[in-house]
Amino acid sequence: MKILVTGGAGFIGSAVVRQAVNAGHEVVNLDALTYAACLDNVESVSSNPLYTFEHADIRDRAALDRIFFEHNPDKVMHLAAESHVDRSIDSPGAFIQTNVLGTYNLLEAARAHWIAKGSQETFRFHHISTDEVYGSLGETGQFTEDTPYDPRSPYSASKASSDHLVRAWHETYGLPVVLTNCSNNYGPFHFPEKLVPVIILNALAGKPLPIYGNGANIRDWLYVEDHADALLTVLEAGEVGRAYNIGGENERTNLQLVQTLCGILDELRPAETPYADLITYVADRPGHDARYAIDPTRISTELGWRPSVTVEEGLRRTVEWYLKNEDWWRALQSREGVGERLGTKA
Repeated sequence: MKILVTGGAGFIGSAVVRQAVNAGHEVVNLDALTYAACLDNVESVSSNPLYTFEHADIRDRAALDRIFFEHNPDKVMHLAAESHVDRSIDSPGAFIQTNVLGTYNLLEAARAHWIAKGSQETFRFHHISTDEVYGSLGETGQFTEDTPYDPRSPYSASKASSDHLVRAWHETYGLPVVLTNCSNNYGPFHFPEKLVPVIILNALAGKPLPIYGNGANIRDWLYVEDHADALLTVLEAGEVGRAYNIGGENERTNLQLVQTLCGILDELRPAETPYADLITYVADRPGHDARYAIDPTRISTELGWRPSVTVEEGLRRTVEWYLKNEDWWRALQSREGVGERLGTKA
């Protein structure tokens, strides 16, 4: 396959790029290199002749048209997005511009390319989204692909909007699309503003480990390398017009997750006192969803995909990676907003 990956210098996008290139696919990595992007994430494949980088913004339609014309991809994997809920609370406009208008531009550029190539049946537009579009669950139940949308934050609302656009372009224009909605990712190359890297790096620095509210919010945790594998599986074998929920089958409260990370760090990098002593409860995020849980039955039964690691195994790999790659995360800690509490303006 020749795949155009948007957001390929980001956390999930770079995992997709690495796996796709290593699997022998030709990849064009389109990224605007905003604050959370890092080309070091794809350094391991950057010299591979199958890999090409295009510094461009999905809000720039002319750049998109040029890239489609010059590279002639037969697949698109759309991962470029503003994705941090706390930042969306403080600055929602950037999320509308990138996640909604950017997706519209990409859909139109992809549609023009698809038509110019004779509306090839093998073309695919794979839109990667989040389980947050479904809103918040109670103590029981799971999100399925038929769960009604109920976004609660500017971030999830912008992603819900982009999902609707993709479906509309399929129904109205026939563009061959597939969609995926994933649970919370974690793993190597995770930008140091999200929960897992914040806990790891704060612990190593002896700083407080912040937990929103009482730490009872539940998430389904998905190792990023498993997610990349699932995305490529859907791209190759998913049914056109269909959505697939991707989960790790690893529900944990935020407090449980942090306690697990502390236990791993106690073993691998022991300090004078247990890292759990640094846990600090802070004011909750506005509109904080109580629980997310994915029902992965469709992707499991139709495509044969299942996660390969438990959350405990994945977190251990993640901690080991951060301990071995200090140069990577040190270089990112001076970027705007890193190390600050965001999402409080509401």
